[in-house]
Amino acid sequence: MRENAKRILVLDAGDLFFKRFSHPAPENELEAITEKARLIIDCFNLMGYDAVAIGDDDLSLGKKFLLELARKAKFPFLSSNLFDEESNKLLFQPYLIKEIDGMRIGIFSLLSPDTFTSPSDPRKKGLIIRDPIETARAMVKQLNSQTDLIILLSHLSYPKDVELAQKISGIHMIVGGHSGVHLSNPPVFKDTIILQTSSKGMYAARFDLTLLNNKVSFYNITTKRSLEANLNKFQNQLASVQAPEAEKAQWQKAKESIEKALQQLEGKNYFTNIIPPLSQRTEDHPGIKKMIDTYKSKFPETGKSVSPK
Repeated sequence: MRENAKRILVLDAGDLFFKRFSHPAPENELEAITEKARLIIDCFNLMGYDAVAIGDDDLSLGKKFLLELARKAKFPFLSSNLFDEESNKLLFQPYLIKEIDGMRIGIFSLLSPDTFTSPSDPRKKGLIIRDPIETARAMVKQLNSQTDLIILLSHLSYPKDVELAQKISGIHMIVGGHSGVHLSNPPVFKDTIILQTSSKGMYAARFDLTLLNNKVSFYNITTKRSLEANLNKFQNQLASVQAPEAEKAQWQKAKESIEKALQQLEGKNYFTNIIPPLSQRTEDHPGIKKMIDTYKSKFPETGKSVSPK
């Protein structure tokens, strides 16, 4: 699906495989649930994913089954702070470094222990979740000398993403999950861009970076377009012969302020972000459609919600 897209990274922030179970998965649904998870891996293999994070709901059937899925994937599962309790070793690969057009991009992932609201949550069985803030500091220190850009796949929640961006410098993008906040206009905190879309696979966000220099700070092109629109408005108002001079003086001051802001953006790197909905009109990949149709014929009731494109 992305044979010629060598300048694209395809990433997921977690909660990929299962819906949220308020109780352990029903025994009579286990076959359908496990087959669906394997189907999702097959679909993501065809889509050419680069990496996925581990979310709390991905652990719904336990670490053993998740490790089985990881072996089936042609892309790495990433988690920098999820450890096996018995061996005290990381359960998955802690980070990934990808090179795109000569730019080295480091990607790591964090899971929040706060997403497990009950101390006896069975999803945590046999696992240790290390402190996300301390892990993030260690990962930035480790990746900083090896990379030009650092991306965090976060399953911390949007408020925690904001907190982390304000506490730790050196993370240039946070691709967030868990909260399902729809950020069509991504905020920037201390040179960290925070990205997130609505949950349940309803949207596929496309984030584009335009690099004009080697400084890893960016602005939203929407900001520039808004400034330009306001500048045009004040220029038209100033051209009015009937406006009082006092108002014209205010407009002139606003115009000069906008011109100064636009000058400060000149030559800087910028980004665009679009989040198109995945609807029935979205073109199906023939190989994926065939696999989904096979699954639905085997599990006609549970197959209703399976719709990767």
